[in-house]
Amino acid sequence: MKNVVLLGSTGSIGTSTLRVAEDLPDRIRLVGLAAGTRTKELLAQARRHRPEIVCMAGASDAKDLASGLDGAARVVCGPEGLLELATLPSADIVLIAIVGTAGLQPALAAIRAGKDIAVASKEILVMAGQIVMNEARKHGVRVLAVDSEHSAIFQCLQDRPGDSVRRLWLTASGGPFRTTSAEEFEGITVERALQHPSWVMGPKITIDSATLFNKGLEMIEARWLFDIEMARVSVVVHPQSIVHSMVEFVDGSLLAQLSTPDMCLPIQVALTWPERVESERVQTNLAKLGSLTFEDPDYHRFPSLDLARRAGEVGGTLPAVLNAANEVAVEAFCAGRTKFPGITQTVRKTMNAHTVIDDPTLEQILEADRWARTVAANGAAVPG
Repeated sequence: MKNVVLLGSTGSIGTSTLRVAEDLPDRIRLVGLAAGTRTKELLAQARRHRPEIVCMAGASDAKDLASGLDGAARVVCGPEGLLELATLPSADIVLIAIVGTAGLQPALAAIRAGKDIAVASKEILVMAGQIVMNEARKHGVRVLAVDSEHSAIFQCLQDRPGDSVRRLWLTASGGPFRTTSAEEFEGITVERALQHPSWVMGPKITIDSATLFNKGLEMIEARWLFDIEMARVSVVVHPQSIVHSMVEFVDGSLLAQLSTPDMCLPIQVALTWPERVESERVQTNLAKLGSLTFEDPDYHRFPSLDLARRAGEVGGTLPAVLNAANEVAVEAFCAGRTKFPGITQTVRKTMNAHTVIDDPTLEQILEADRWARTVAANGAAVPG
């Protein structure tokens, strides 16, 4: 039995995690749940799974939740509440599925409390990968991947040493605009960008999939998760989304992990590792699929990949700036304040304006994040 704290229980990863827990009631117990503002959803989850402690972002929502639970679980709120959940004595693993930077401090607190963490929030490793992985090594805990791509690499590597690896191959569906001409990008609407061909996800990551920024962020994540330099992390477009990623070894062998797209599988792998636990949820019929295809990404139409590679190679505070500027630019696009190409333009301008701090402290990383949000907000206010 694994006792699991789930931060971000009402989002797409969170609800998939709850399904996994319901599939495996003898294997997984949810001892802590945290959500942002969806009080009714968290109330229903808490009544069903009976955690020890639950957390809401705001005090007013927490009060409403406590009233509904009537003492069935302890209720906390805010950043302090997240830290309390992350260090819960009964927890074995903390799954962090909070969008944005709010998951960074709980991740570090969980590691320092001796908890394994499962990472679904890209920002944690993109912003502070070196700090997080150093802390994990220091405290003897594992950082497990929840992204399907990183889970695939993790499963293929099986703790093999880095010098046996020639290259990590992250697969990308190509998003909704894989075959759209660059001339059409100016007219892309939010509604079109939210129509992902393979996955059902939240709006932020869906827009990131349309720009391929999600794949750029995953490249930086992979660099830290698997302790491998950026030069050995590459992307290949695979529209069917059946091969979730591959490892190319120095002898030329390729190992890949394949399955029908379903986030429940990588979540289950992370929460039950090192065991393989039976589940009927994911079924893959290769004969029915017929064929799997691969192609190079178009760096001209999707410059986000080059921006991410640059940020990962330079390191320091630049990945935090890339991440923050992208968040602001995506928000501006969704609000109609900039056009689709403006997302990448805003990120490039913000990165170019930044003076990188090498080997930064956590506070310097957070300050770079704040700086980038201000600069990007000013840059994203101009349409185009």
